[in-house]
Amino acid sequence: MEEKLVLTQEWDKSFPQSDKVEHSKVTFHNRYGITLAADIYKPKDAEGRLAAIAVCGPFGAVKEQAAGLYAQTMAERGFLTMAFDPSFTGESGGQPRYMASPDINTEDFQAAVDYLSLREDVDPEKIGIIGICGWGGMALNAQRTKDYQNGSYALAGGVAEEVPEDAPFYVKDYHDYYKTRRGYHPRSLNSNGGWNVTGTMSFMNQPILRYSSEIRSAVLIIHGEKAHSCYFSRDAYAAMTEGNPNPENKELLIIPGAVHTDLYDKLDVIPFDKMAEFFRKAMRQQE
Repeated sequence: MEEKLVLTQEWDKSFPQSDKVEHSKVTFHNRYGITLAADIYKPKDAEGRLAAIAVCGPFGAVKEQAAGLYAQTMAERGFLTMAFDPSFTGESGGQPRYMASPDINTEDFQAAVDYLSLREDVDPEKIGIIGICGWGGMALNAQRTKDYQNGSYALAGGVAEEVPEDAPFYVKDYHDYYKTRRGYHPRSLNSNGGWNVTGTMSFMNQPILRYSSEIRSAVLIIHGEKAHSCYFSRDAYAAMTEGNPNPENKELLIIPGAVHTDLYDKLDVIPFDKMAEFFRKAMRQQE
């Protein structure tokens, strides 16, 4: 039985609403029976079946933050887009709350693609996915796979309320996004109490990118040059292209001078035009 969700109908995003895009809210469910909440962004006056993109992340954020900004901005470029909350977080269902699971969260992306493929205004042969921050790994994982407990749980704590002067720069960057008016949202884990203490332990035993060299689909990895996490993308790109029979459609784009959180909401830093070009090219190859 599909879980009934109560969705906020007011505009409660951390970014302004575009007058070029129609916005609506939808729900869909994954194969684990968890109901997911999502925002649909569609270019105004668009007709026919559109190319579509599912967006999720950053890790611990909600769809009203960076994912929604990405989705709305890509919709301004002609795509029908969907930003969704992963299982156990935001407006999506699933118990216990504030958990993360590599298998279920990978399925969330697959379920999002399934949902989009059944919409009458979407071309099912032209669907892409964008994973921001830690959800980039889930997006790659989803590319290579086709196809309960109740109680109270301690929270690990989100981004610190106060940051000492000698804190690493990336901790200050996270605080500047999640704890200020720039990106704060009351449903965001990172803006509040954080993940369940044991909620991410399964990641220790989940080799998400073990088979990344088998990915045939086109992949664009984007990272900030000054991000503390930049080596993740460099390593992922190297692992994905080494021994891959289709390395020519894989690309690593490093944004000069950008830190990790710049790619959450800095419109003058995020390469939306490059992303739109990438998706259009990849989707043409499917024709």
